[in-house]
Amino acid sequence: MRRLRSARVLAAVALAASMAVAQSKPGQIQFRDIAQNAGIRFVHNNGAFGKKYLPETLGPGCAFLDYDNDGYPDILLVNGAAWPGHGRAATTLKLYHNNRNGTFSDVTAKAGLAVSMYGMGAAVGDYDNDGYDDIFITAVGQSRLFHNNGNGTFTDVTRAAGLWGIQEFSTSAAWVDYDKDGLLDLVVANYVQWSPEKDLFCTMDGTHKSYCTPESYKGASLRLWHNLGHGKFEDATAKAGLHDPNSKGLGIAVLDYDQDGWPDLLLANDTQPNKLYRNNRNGTFSEHGATAGIAFSEDGVARSGMGVDAADYDRSGRPSIVITNFSNQMMALYHNEGNGLFVDEAPRSEIGRASLLTLGFGCFFFDFDLDGWLDMFVANGHLDNDIERIQKRIKYRQPPHLFRNLGNGKFAEVAASAGAAFDKPRVARGAAYADIDNDGDLDLLITTNGGSAVLFRNDGGSNHSLRVKLVGTKSNRDGIGAVVRVHSGKDRQWQMLRSGSSYLSQSELVLTFGLGANPQTSEVEVQWPSGQVDRLQNVAADRIITVQEGRGVISSRKYSKRSE
Repeated sequence: MRRLRSARVLAAVALAASMAVAQSKPGQIQFRDIAQNAGIRFVHNNGAFGKKYLPETLGPGCAFLDYDNDGYPDILLVNGAAWPGHGRAATTLKLYHNNRNGTFSDVTAKAGLAVSMYGMGAAVGDYDNDGYDDIFITAVGQSRLFHNNGNGTFTDVTRAAGLWGIQEFSTSAAWVDYDKDGLLDLVVANYVQWSPEKDLFCTMDGTHKSYCTPESYKGASLRLWHNLGHGKFEDATAKAGLHDPNSKGLGIAVLDYDQDGWPDLLLANDTQPNKLYRNNRNGTFSEHGATAGIAFSEDGVARSGMGVDAADYDRSGRPSIVITNFSNQMMALYHNEGNGLFVDEAPRSEIGRASLLTLGFGCFFFDFDLDGWLDMFVANGHLDNDIERIQKRIKYRQPPHLFRNLGNGKFAEVAASAGAAFDKPRVARGAAYADIDNDGDLDLLITTNGGSAVLFRNDGGSNHSLRVKLVGTKSNRDGIGAVVRVHSGKDRQWQMLRSGSSYLSQSELVLTFGLGANPQTSEVEVQWPSGQVDRLQNVAADRIITVQEGRGVISSRKYSKRSE
């Protein structure tokens, strides 16, 4: 399929690329591992005891959230558990409070989150619009909803919310106001129909048990929980047209791919076609994955979709899609052509070549060097620690990918120049980003399967940025689904505030716009889900602003380490 862009669009992209000369060269920016010094001493328990149960390979996820509204993102790490009869000391979620001095304190027990479950992923959102973000944890078995009480503690409200009794193998989740009623709904991906009692014996060498591939198990539909208000949810999966028992979902992204102002859903499936659910604007969705070109690879194969994200990486005005896949499959970078179609650019790019032998999980677009062009991060690691015995070219522990956006639709792999600790091989899974130290650039959190979490501080950049926090009034309190457009000089960029994406993980609910050399913006426009539009003129860079729906800027704070 040939690209259908007009010459005018191509010229605009080329002109923008020529003007986007970053001040910070990639080699100047280092991601420094500060986990131990910061007090993050988490080790994931995957429960493995030799039986090679399928869930052991997939977790864990992580999240950034400002649970106490002090303006500094805190850290949530999801944990697994021992299987029945194979106990070790109970393991729980971990919540680390940001002490605002480069360190974190374990406040799990104090916050009421010392709950043991076989957790997988996390999604963060203020579902009751009380001004405090709540937490949903996906799990093998019973997933949990924790309400933020606003005093540093959480209450398990799973049963009271109507979510109790659903025993599934749930993976990624996202909060989304799909019907734009001002209340956040919840969409949850489910993987396969598995339990210890249904576990199968699979082998790669004819003798030893190995982890089964998903083809061995029946699929499971994603689930949509409609927010009824007053803390209650109803299962709207079938009513919304989303029931599909053949799916084997691992990643969820929310995007408005057709730019009609309504949130659509993207489901990354493992060995099943990826799904693209278009919002029909009446409480229902219709599936367009195959016709849009994102269901399969270019040769018509359903790949092993893991992580997923969507963003406008080339300033075309439309969100494109990245999906991580299995080793020997390469990642997918589906470019949005603007006519309902996507074209996979990965096979013709550095992204495809670099990712052919890696197995990607967490992934997202983010501007790590603040030059105004969205770069891409991918957390890598294989499933089976015996893989090197079977496939000599594939490694169990793998370094991440850091693809720098060159501004003309091309990317360059720069992980090796981002620091020795950053480029270290790991069995990575979840990944999220946030500005943990309020210096205006984005830091990284990565989880590893059966291992330690890693916290990378972004050091060495010199470009300007603007960070935007949203407070909805008619729209949901977090402003999830709002689109923010930033004009600085001749540059134009935009982002949608979203829950979900990556893999089992949640990044902070604040938008960061790299401005390069520009010391201020000429205009910031916020389009809220309610239809309200707020416009701000001549906003200075190097600060975080809080924009309230209908009122504009209600607070503005300079970064702690940047000058005007």
